[in-house]
Amino acid sequence: MKYIVVLGDGMADYKLEELGGKTPLQYAKKPAIDALAKCAEVGLCRTVPEGFKPGSDVANLSVMGYDPHDCYTGRSPLEAVSIGIELAPTDVTLRCNLVTVSDEARYEDKKMLDYSAGEISTQEAETLIGFLKKHLDCEDMTLYAGVSYRHCLVVENGKTGHELTPPHDITGKPVSGRLPQGPCAERYFDMMKRSYELLKDHPVNRARIAAGKNPANSVWFWGEGTKPALENFEEKFGLKGGVISAVDLVKGIGILAGMKIIDVEGATGNYDTNFSGKAQAALNALRGGLDFVYIHMEAPDECGHQGDTAHKVYSIEQIDEKVVRPIAEELRAAGEPFKMLVCPDHPTPIAVRTHVSDPVPYLLYSSEYPQGCGAKSYDEDSAAATGIFVPQGFMLMQKMLGR
Repeated sequence: MKYIVVLGDGMADYKLEELGGKTPLQYAKKPAIDALAKCAEVGLCRTVPEGFKPGSDVANLSVMGYDPHDCYTGRSPLEAVSIGIELAPTDVTLRCNLVTVSDEARYEDKKMLDYSAGEISTQEAETLIGFLKKHLDCEDMTLYAGVSYRHCLVVENGKTGHELTPPHDITGKPVSGRLPQGPCAERYFDMMKRSYELLKDHPVNRARIAAGKNPANSVWFWGEGTKPALENFEEKFGLKGGVISAVDLVKGIGILAGMKIIDVEGATGNYDTNFSGKAQAALNALRGGLDFVYIHMEAPDECGHQGDTAHKVYSIEQIDEKVVRPIAEELRAAGEPFKMLVCPDHPTPIAVRTHVSDPVPYLLYSSEYPQGCGAKSYDEDSAAATGIFVPQGFMLMQKMLGR
């Protein structure tokens, strides 16, 4: 038996007038997923436990079978592990976004214009982070470059307990009232202010502005945490597992769980990602001895944050056509029994452009026992109509494995 999770990050949504009162999942053409839904278990699942913020960190841990109550220590350390940073138990990490803020003289009066600095390229970002390191790194604070706009700050012997706002929560809003608060808040804020002065006229940003792109003119800290520990995936579930993702967060979870990290050329974390390449990589991994593959696609989430309805629908259709359909068809043709779980980690509604904690629709299909539950399609309403509800996200893995 082979096991596949197809995770469309932020795929669930609310009904939109521009889609005729439908959600993106309802509006998208997804014949392969809907065909599975008719002979699968379809229901709702709460992937973000009560008391936790609705982040991809907590939600992906849940879907991968881990209870965040037992293992969650913050978002940024998961990303740090993927970047290759060796963390000490006393280190504190923070996610460092390269962002675009407005040009008011006082930082406190600025607005958050773009949490991703126009999806800045990794090459440009590496240049900017390298430049900032020369000016901002100090004895106990070190910046590390990651992918695109996603980077990391490590604080030796640091303190936790800060109030740090995710920048994607305040797109288009003033930063006032959302600036760092807590034991090291002044130092973090000082670095943010200095970064603006250093970056606003950097050659990379002058070139971006000339090309009509948003400049990466500031850093923004959030998502603090400490070194985590996850139970080994194979020891926990008895399966050799692999992770396919373009983002450091999900790769970091996989690394900590002892899973194989499978890189795919052209994987970007947005709607231009190599969907077909991810599907082929999953099939190759399953043929090569893995029992379980977690295929994570960031595209719907990014489109939700950007308020990009058309490309969110497009991303869902690409997941259907280029990931779910070929994997199901090839495994069937090979006579390989399989189970497939299709779900988001959390909703990222276009209307609010950030994550929410609402339960997500899931689809659990078994090629050996294709039994439907009355659903005619896979979407939020169909999942709610079945009356099936999984109260804790980590229980989806137990259901998948029949435990």
